[in-house]
Amino acid sequence: MTTTTDRQPELVVLLDEEGRPTGTADKARVHHQDTPLHLAFSCYLFDERGNVLVTQRAIGKRTFPGVWTNSCCGHPGPGEPMEAAVRRRVEQELGVTPRDLKLVLPRFRYRAEQAGVVENEMCPVFVATVDESLAPDPSEVEATVWEPWRDFRESVISGGREVSTWCRLQVEQMPREPLEAAPAPPTDLPLAAQGVVT
Repeated sequence: MTTTTDRQPELVVLLDEEGRPTGTADKARVHHQDTPLHLAFSCYLFDERGNVLVTQRAIGKRTFPGVWTNSCCGHPGPGEPMEAAVRRRVEQELGVTPRDLKLVLPRFRYRAEQAGVVENEMCPVFVATVDESLAPDPSEVEATVWEPWRDFRESVISGGREVSTWCRLQVEQMPREPLEAAPAPPTDLPLAAQGVVT
């Protein structure tokens, strides 16, 4: 029988300023007031009508609890391909399988702070479509809402809609019609996300 203490920690990939991997850290302990730069991703999910899924982070989460943000965020594990990590996390958090996954912001980077906890990430941004009913994990997701992309985009850019720091910056930089945009080349991803090892 596996106990909590027997489980291996979930690791995140630490980065240098050029996006090369420098090691790993326990995800449960990496976020604090001096969080090191590490690799992550964000994903925006769309339905067949062009609505985007906006989620509220669970109230019980240690980082940015209760904040409204994009559909899904996460961290690839050491050696895990970025697209595989996105699919894994979307399935874990929302209970759906993303289709037509596409890279739109390969070089997105940000730093954000709330209540003394810092996010410091190179965070490529993906878009995808879903055609299944959501089954959110309540330990990760407090609430969900589908919104017309154009309305959501305009409200975020104008400041009329409160969202996470990273979501606001991403929406400002994303193509106006992300599902119609050409995919960004994977060679623009941080080196750690291209399979470069320490």
